[in-house]
Amino acid sequence: MNVAIVSLHELPADLTAIARELGGAHRVTVYTRRNAAERKPRTKLGSGVNIEYLTAGPLHDLSENDCLPHISEFAAQLAERWNRDHPDVVHAHSWTSGLAAVAAAEGVEVPIVQTFHRLGSTASRQAADRTHAARIRVERAIGRRAEAVIAFCSDEASDLIVLGVPRSKVAVVPHGVDVERFRRQGPATARGDRPRLLHVGHIQPGGGADVAIHALDQIPGAELLIAGGPVADAPGAEHDLERLRLLAKEMGVEDRVTVLGHVPHSAMPKLMRSADVVLSLPNSAPNGKVVLEAMACGVPVVATATGAHLDSVVEGVTGMLVRPGDSHGLARRTRQLLGDLTRRTALGFAGADRARSRYALERIARELGRVYDQVTGRAQITSADGLEEAEAEAA
Repeated sequence: MNVAIVSLHELPADLTAIARELGGAHRVTVYTRRNAAERKPRTKLGSGVNIEYLTAGPLHDLSENDCLPHISEFAAQLAERWNRDHPDVVHAHSWTSGLAAVAAAEGVEVPIVQTFHRLGSTASRQAADRTHAARIRVERAIGRRAEAVIAFCSDEASDLIVLGVPRSKVAVVPHGVDVERFRRQGPATARGDRPRLLHVGHIQPGGGADVAIHALDQIPGAELLIAGGPVADAPGAEHDLERLRLLAKEMGVEDRVTVLGHVPHSAMPKLMRSADVVLSLPNSAPNGKVVLEAMACGVPVVATATGAHLDSVVEGVTGMLVRPGDSHGLARRTRQLLGDLTRRTALGFAGADRARSRYALERIARELGRVYDQVTGRAQITSADGLEEAEAEAA
């Protein structure tokens, strides 16, 4: 099958990993915006997988919203290529990519699969404004136009149905994890004798890093590493980092908190393996990536009971769940884990086994392939009236 993947404003490592996996059974072309002058127009990613960088707008990184004025130009180039090399299916990642894919597919008659990654309706729970309202209307239109919409978890599937996407179009395919890179065996970052907690995630309010600092005051002797944030030279990169440092000082735990800032994804397996417990505490977790990577590394997790965490973390078996913002509950559960090596070990083994059996990239690619088969008529369509089946399998 000829698969076109569209990722307009960025090309995350997770997406290239899935593209490589799909390349084992399909011919895959990833289309993204050219963001640097030195980028070649076409790059081979692996066997059967190529990336095409289309020039649309300035040759530097743009935010998702800043890409909006350049969607028409990007879509025109997509249409030109698809008329020459007709894809069997298009998979768009993000709402802006969906806009471009829908525009480019006019007259080409190609089925579109859509993944939003983070719905505007979810984001607007924290910040409702005109921009979010417009985005929600666009997402609803894209969801109804697409032949299938991928949800990372049962929570997101419910949100899509509430948004107005027909239930029959929703398919639950979770985020995957590279279990060869994220695994129990391997080198670990150096550490001292203190019990080590590691929080990974974005560091803006709502990301959970502040909750971890508040909890640390109730976890004597432990150290807390906070990994996350923009790269060092990004505009405003220091603002949230400094806010967390000030909070640690106010709480009297600054000598036990290390704010690492941005950590390259390639360095994350070593860092995770150095921790006794990994924390993932966002108010919303669309894909639960951090939890999956920590589980794959065999490190017990404490995560917020929201979004994809509700599917991936089996309470008391592969990790522990706490309410968002509950620093007291977090402290209590973390103290329990730090005081019980046997339980930590058992959670770590069970988490690694679940990550490898349920969330390995190979399996996720197969599930995506089944969705592609359905929308192209290569397989009998099975609607996500099968949410119950997906939920049962996730458990």
